[in-house]
Amino acid sequence: MRMIRCNPNRMVNRTNHDFEQFFNSFFGVPSNQPVQNEFMPRVEVTEDKDQLKLQAELPGLEKEAIKVMVEDGILTITGEKKSQKKEDGPDYLWSEFSSGSFSRSFTLPDYVEAEKIQADYKNGILVLTIPKMEKAKPKEIEVNIN
Repeated sequence: MRMIRCNPNRMVNRTNHDFEQFFNSFFGVPSNQPVQNEFMPRVEVTEDKDQLKLQAELPGLEKEAIKVMVEDGILTITGEKKSQKKEDGPDYLWSEFSSGSFSRSFTLPDYVEAEKIQADYKNGILVLTIPKMEKAKPKEIEVNIN
């Protein structure tokens, strides 16, 4: 039979550490540290029988600040959201507005027609419509029973 020595102090220290980690994660960044203001758009991808649709949230961006490229089967959306802070403006007490450059890349499936991608930007939402090739669309075949 093997004996294992019990150390109650180790258990208490571990519990304190776990509680401190939970407390910090629950309340987030301590109040004396700045909040990271990196901008990374969220996306949503849907598929139906004719196309894929990618929607990206890009609030506060001008159309000219967004670039969409396709190269070697990789769809890349890049852009930059400028900071709202002005040097000669009011003193900011707190700002959670995000800013910065971003780049999101997605591997396109083989069954899409990349050269026919359409983009639309309205109310801060970029919508990319990616049509499927004709052979990739599902076809219904009628089966005759004799």
